[in-house]
Amino acid sequence: MAATTEARAVLTPNRVHPGISRRLTLLLAVATGAIAANLYYAQPLLDVIARSLGTSDGAAGAIVTVTQLGFAAGLVFVLPLADIVKRRSLLTALLLLDAAALTMVGLAPDLGVALAAYAVLGLANVAAQLLVPAAAQLADDAQRGRAVATVISGPAHRHAARADHLRRGDRIHRLAPAVPRGGLPDEHRQRHPAPRPAHHGRRHPAPRPVRRGVALHPPHLPRHPRAPRPLRVRSADGALGFAGFSIFWSTAALQLSRAPFHHSPAVIGLFGLLGAAGAMAANLTGRVKRHTHPMPTVLAVALIALAYVVLLFSARTLVGIVAGIVILDIGVQGLHVLNQRIIYDIDAAARNRLNSICMTFYFLGGALGSAMASFVWTWAGWTCVCLTGLGVTAFAVVLRAFTSLRDKEAVEAG
Repeated sequence: MAATTEARAVLTPNRVHPGISRRLTLLLAVATGAIAANLYYAQPLLDVIARSLGTSDGAAGAIVTVTQLGFAAGLVFVLPLADIVKRRSLLTALLLLDAAALTMVGLAPDLGVALAAYAVLGLANVAAQLLVPAAAQLADDAQRGRAVATVISGPAHRHAARADHLRRGDRIHRLAPAVPRGGLPDEHRQRHPAPRPAHHGRRHPAPRPVRRGVALHPPHLPRHPRAPRPLRVRSADGALGFAGFSIFWSTAALQLSRAPFHHSPAVIGLFGLLGAAGAMAANLTGRVKRHTHPMPTVLAVALIALAYVVLLFSARTLVGIVAGIVILDIGVQGLHVLNQRIIYDIDAAARNRLNSICMTFYFLGGALGSAMASFVWTWAGWTCVCLTGLGVTAFAVVLRAFTSLRDKEAVEAG
């Protein structure tokens, strides 16, 4: 009841709502993690899936790419609707589609059907992104950074959630996540009433004002030829950061299933428990007061680069793999939280649309990283995969340094 009362407070115009409770924040984090985990279940199973569907490792790697491309499509065409329709209804529809896609994945007889099912699954899992702007909206200014960080940290446990399914085998694993999807919308109806749509007209809603270059009508894309600079910069940061993340996780299972490790899928899934470090980093980053300063972002990107240095020189040892995963997760989660906090400050009335644009680039970067990793793994193996990740992250470091220099020059000139 308390959580419902807090959510309803945001529905009343010109009324200061009391903020968001810890209980509601944790509920949103758990829901976000449960939904987002479906995007990542396949990664530690690529070797098993390849054998199950009678295809090569490189071809099976396309599953990760099409899932991320489907998610990017959902970010472009579905997520912005949350600003003009009831979020609760949209969430329910997406979760039903999610369950149907998971069932299709589990019953797929060949790679072609599996790829189609994973693409639909990626699109449906944009539901997780509806909950992050909701947390930002329900929180007051003092709570927003911590609330966003906590909800984002829900998907940080995505790899750990795989282990139980991995022990049950490939096809059962792919069917299992579809089971609880029907119950989740009811929980959200009770705990998370949706804000009213921004526009009340049925056919021709009046456009909202434009702030800092963001046109809010039509809802899907900015009308202004240039999106706000913070959005452009943070979209590029996110795309490169997630590309670096996907390069590793798209091939990690293939590396760990071979010499000198020879780990089973269940053991590989347990490596995701190390993602708890990323969750801790997300919460700590949410407490950073000067999140717009370039230094926290530079540090996050530098950690991603450091992770690949560790993986490159000690990837044939268990300690090296563990250290690389921990550092990589800390860097990626820290960068993601910083990006989200900054774009949510651009325009409170357009948070879903701003999030849509940023996360579209984020997952396009991830899809590109997965595609590069699959190609490089087939061509030259793990060492070249690490060099590719290091190259992408080095480019992100250079881009961040150049952006910071331009911002400094603009401040001095102004």
